[in-house]
Amino acid sequence: MRTAALRRCLVPILPAVLPPSRGLYGRQSRGGGDGTAAAAARKITENAKKSLASLKRENPRLEPTLAIIQAHNDHLIQEINQKFAEEVGLRVIHICLPEGSSKDEIVDEILRLNEDPNVQGLALDLPESLYSSKVLNAVKPEKDVDGLSDANLGRLVRGDAYDCLVPPTACAVMELLEDLGGKTVLLVGAGGATGAALQCMLQREGAATLSCRWKAPQLQTKLHHADVVVVGSTKPDDVPLSWIKPGATIISCSRDLLSEKHNHGQENNHAAENTVGSLAIAMRMQNMVKNTERWIRSQQHRKWDLRCLKLQPLSPVPSDIEISRAQSPKAVDVLAKEIGLLTDEIEIYGQTKAKVRLSLLERLKDQPDGKYVLVAGITPTPLGEGKSTVTIGLVQALTAHLNINSFACLRQPSQGPTFGVKGGAAGGGYAQVIPMEEFNLHLTGDIHAITAANNLLAAAIDARILHENTQSDKALYNRLVPVVNGVRGFSAIQLARLRRLGINKTDPGTLTEEEISKFVRLDIDPSTITWQRVVDTNDRFLRKITVGQANTEKGFVRQAQFDIAVASEIMAILALTTSLQDMKERLGKMVVANDKKGEPVTAEDLGVTGALAVLMKDAIKPTLMQTLEGTPVFVHAGPFANIAHGNSSVLADKIALKLVGEKGFVVTEAGFGADIGMEKFFNIKCRASGLVPSVVVLVATVRALKMHGGGPNVTAGAPLKKEYTEENLQLVADGCCNLQKQIQITQLFGVPVVVALNVFKTDSPAEIDLVCKIAKQSGAFDAVPCNHWSAGGRGAVRLAQAVEKAANQKNSFKYLYSLELPIVEKIRIIAQKVYGAQDIELSPAAQSQVDRYTRQGFGNLPICMAKTHLSLSHQPERKGVPTGFILPISDVRASIGAGFIYPLVGTMSTMPGLPTRPCFYDIDLDPVTEQVKGLF
Repeated sequence: MRTAALRRCLVPILPAVLPPSRGLYGRQSRGGGDGTAAAAARKITENAKKSLASLKRENPRLEPTLAIIQAHNDHLIQEINQKFAEEVGLRVIHICLPEGSSKDEIVDEILRLNEDPNVQGLALDLPESLYSSKVLNAVKPEKDVDGLSDANLGRLVRGDAYDCLVPPTACAVMELLEDLGGKTVLLVGAGGATGAALQCMLQREGAATLSCRWKAPQLQTKLHHADVVVVGSTKPDDVPLSWIKPGATIISCSRDLLSEKHNHGQENNHAAENTVGSLAIAMRMQNMVKNTERWIRSQQHRKWDLRCLKLQPLSPVPSDIEISRAQSPKAVDVLAKEIGLLTDEIEIYGQTKAKVRLSLLERLKDQPDGKYVLVAGITPTPLGEGKSTVTIGLVQALTAHLNINSFACLRQPSQGPTFGVKGGAAGGGYAQVIPMEEFNLHLTGDIHAITAANNLLAAAIDARILHENTQSDKALYNRLVPVVNGVRGFSAIQLARLRRLGINKTDPGTLTEEEISKFVRLDIDPSTITWQRVVDTNDRFLRKITVGQANTEKGFVRQAQFDIAVASEIMAILALTTSLQDMKERLGKMVVANDKKGEPVTAEDLGVTGALAVLMKDAIKPTLMQTLEGTPVFVHAGPFANIAHGNSSVLADKIALKLVGEKGFVVTEAGFGADIGMEKFFNIKCRASGLVPSVVVLVATVRALKMHGGGPNVTAGAPLKKEYTEENLQLVADGCCNLQKQIQITQLFGVPVVVALNVFKTDSPAEIDLVCKIAKQSGAFDAVPCNHWSAGGRGAVRLAQAVEKAANQKNSFKYLYSLELPIVEKIRIIAQKVYGAQDIELSPAAQSQVDRYTRQGFGNLPICMAKTHLSLSHQPERKGVPTGFILPISDVRASIGAGFIYPLVGTMSTMPGLPTRPCFYDIDLDPVTEQVKGLF
């Protein structure tokens, strides 16, 4: 019988089917004999089949797949594996490597299958010489169906029964034995991982175990005293059966599956030899079903096991980069595991960054979303409000101090401001994303991918105009649809264009001359081209350029411009897309110009959609990083808020909402003031995502409110005037008009608002109390002073508690306008209700564009106002709450792929310039340590 010690380490293999008395080895409590072995195999197979059927009923799309790597020509083993798998209901794929394959070749195949998300289990059928530690440990423990990796064996030895899979051969041996207490078991020729597992299991049953090789000098003596002999390899002819103790039980683990019984055992007066053959295969399938159950559990959302990083804030607070560098971030794969990401769901970039695959959304599709929090701000001033700092401080407080799952979702900063005036965007003080230099520089290359895709499309436009102007229809057709290896055919994207033109033909030789002309000529009107080249650098001298001046361009010169890379429509698409398919469709819909008949010309018409999608296939995956306190952050997309919609990606938010769980929080940030970034978040981003925000956190500072109250202008680099460093309650009170207006704007959307007051050391207690009092009187759910910049998450605990309470309030979220309204009316609603304008005034050019977009069928898109962020009005110098102004609409453009119309208010530049003293003066690299200096 089993010992008490053994029972403590046992676990039901198939809890849905097997009775609780069954143990770790799946034993049936039967004696020896091959009839018993066959019966045990049938019983185990039947139980595994029932258990898998139960799993499939709960998971209808489940198709567990076992991959078996074999490097020999024994097809019988393959057939038996296939037979047992089919009977159980498993899918098996055999990878048959050539006989004589090296260990390295086998390891390469193992590593490939490790990363295949469609394979849940991996087993090896190899010649004995290839079962090395290198090969066995190459198999991921979670896919190790044969249980031979060091990780699995270690769990078995420690008695971690719930976490280990017992090697099938060892399990089969134990199935055939019982009442081992006090008996001596000899393992002959059974070494390696299977032998180690057997010894451990036999000893737990109370047996005394010995092991030796066939050539060992003491073999005869050991065989004579053994009650049970387990044979791991073929017996040499020079070892007579007479050496074996009469009545001893013999278990054969040799690979000879055809030999189910050997009668010579009975001739020598000891029990019949039992072979584990088919029983071991049945045990392997049982392990695979158990592994499938584990895999299903791993796919489900689970509570985070997050180890937060300790902060030791200093006073005075060091520079941002010094703080960042003083903290030791967790390895990103460790962070990913802590928050429930699977190993095949991340692509690691260095030690601290990883891309997260979109497959996670399918895995967690039934997981309820967490709470959705937006951080916005008052109208920005040069004194700064600190929205990014609040975002980071809030999640550090929620997770590191209140033990609530939370995720920050931030935009990727453009290199333009990083090297220009603003500096980085990783937060600041003790509320940062780390490493901040990696956050601010290149990250994982998304903006470079956008630049490449954008400029490929720009090149395609000019090249197409040139070729159409210099070639006949026939010559164009022959080049666009060439003969390749004697065959002429349309590409998939060309067939799609033919269908849009109403030409339902697939044979290039059947088109008429008229159809050929329609197909090859886009007839782009150069004066209508709206697609510009981009670069991620502030370069004012690219605001207007001339292209096509080389002689090779045959005089086709036109005026053009460069935009900053983050102003590209492709960036907006990245931020608003919901899947790879959706992104591809949006890229194809991008309107780049009109033809000479006034009809839109798209990227799809140019045949470049697929190539753009290829360039963007990695950029669509959010980048995982961490805060100073080790809490997770997604960094993804970075459209500006004044010339685009100014929010991080829908995909990052969606993934984060699944990962935090129903009681968790996702905190994202909208660019500039609530009138700009927040309005676009609600009316554009929320329409694209279908998500409903729970709370708005509105960020303000005493200093910025003083400026809105009439405080003196601020000059970069100059000391602050006394109005900003000394108590001035009247100036604060006057400036709170802007805070009140932004609260009112938030209330238009029916979402609770919490005011976060970023505290500076020059703020007096009376000024802080005054701002909080006015905010609450103006309709804020709460108003809380925050010290996260100097204290980290601990300084934002009160804010986190207020946000948690506000998130439980009744939410009556609504959009500001109906998409069915005319374009002009939607612009007017934003101008009057959000900005406080008396009315709008469209220039003739703007009205003409509105009429054109309406005629082209784009009138039902949301509005993305391109406007100065420095004032509620169109005049940057007007602080506070301007009234009575007429909002001038100088032009109206369309980002059809992104899915919005964007009116230009006054004069808006899409290419920033460098100041007299850019940030790059302070940025340097230590050539010895390779550390970056001077970023902030």
